[in-house]
Amino acid sequence: MSKLNQDNLNVSSEVLRALAHPLRLKILQFIDANEATHVNKIYNTLNLEQSITSQHLRILREVDLVETRREGKYIYYTVNYGKINGINNIVKAFLDNAESK
Repeated sequence: MSKLNQDNLNVSSEVLRALAHPLRLKILQFIDANEATHVNKIYNTLNLEQSITSQHLRILREVDLVETRREGKYIYYTVNYGKINGINNIVKAFLDNAESK
């Protein structure tokens, strides 16, 4: 396996680890359903504590699964579909390669 492929797999594994938490997946699904939303709407709608919501959003930002933009006092979150598609392609290529061996 080339170094680039290993690096891609390492990044993908970090993203998948972030997605493995049910609450982060629920937050990501909520953002997806609303196209763009701010943290207040997330924690109020999902009945979460603000601090817990912020911690999970930080993890999603660190692995680049969500993007942010500031509008006034609010930071809006959107799903980074490009990142998700890229991770899908990397994992699929890895599995296809593993099946062909």
